[in-house]
Amino acid sequence: MKRSGRGPWPYLFLTPAMVLFTLFLAVPIGYTVYLATRRTKVSGLGLGRGARREVFVGFDNFAAALADTELWRGWLRVLGYGALVLVVMLGLALLFALLLDSARVRLARFSRIAIFLPYAVPGVAATLLWGFLYLPSLSPIRDVLDVDFLGATTVTYSMANVAVWGGVGFNMLVLYTTLRAIPRDLYEAARLDGASELQIALRVKIPILAPAIVLTTVFSIIATIQVFTEPTTLRPLTNTISSTWSPLMKVYRDAFVTGDLYSAAATSIVIAAISLVLSFGFLRVVRHHAFREG
Repeated sequence: MKRSGRGPWPYLFLTPAMVLFTLFLAVPIGYTVYLATRRTKVSGLGLGRGARREVFVGFDNFAAALADTELWRGWLRVLGYGALVLVVMLGLALLFALLLDSARVRLARFSRIAIFLPYAVPGVAATLLWGFLYLPSLSPIRDVLDVDFLGATTVTYSMANVAVWGGVGFNMLVLYTTLRAIPRDLYEAARLDGASELQIALRVKIPILAPAIVLTTVFSIIATIQVFTEPTTLRPLTNTISSTWSPLMKVYRDAFVTGDLYSAAATSIVIAAISLVLSFGFLRVVRHHAFREG
């Protein structure tokens, strides 16, 4: 009688993914947690063998991270930056997706490529490009607008502009792809009922797009919390961006400038926890309307 069963083959196919997951995700997370619970103890003058040793400190590093005012000031800056970026970026992405899906649109292929192209530019290159446009001595924009784009009150908007310029294309493509999957019969039925193109967009397309809008919003929230490239790249061009402007910049400074790996590890875990709370909190709030879940 022939034995039924899959044998070892499914596990063999899963092995590469499991190895990569373990090496590049599970192990780094575990090592970060290990570092977050340790601290270097110095005996005497810190000289000689055994004068410095690593000791277990429990949750002391987490308590210090949560009590750090620089970290929370960075969070406040990122929340203001994120509110601006999310509204403008997702609003433009939705607008462009609806326009490209319109029955009367022209040059749709060229427009899709033109809107998506900034997303293909690496973040550092894009920030440097905009940074040179912001510099008073190089910017042709300053000849038209007398605005200090790197000033204390405007630098957040300048960084937000870089993020919006690079992120609209990706979100637009996600929303546009979802729109193209909607049966055209729904639109024809709405037109037969006398609905205009604007009414079709507001009452048919946007409600169907709700799950995709939630998805792009969650991804954008996570990306905004992790903002690092824009402020770090623009920082050499102005003195209005501190080394702890964002939470991740503080982690970088603690780990690679001051050499405090233990504090950096604890702070990174705090950032990850807050990111999870914000992302899943947003999903919990909107899931009923977007996914029809209780």
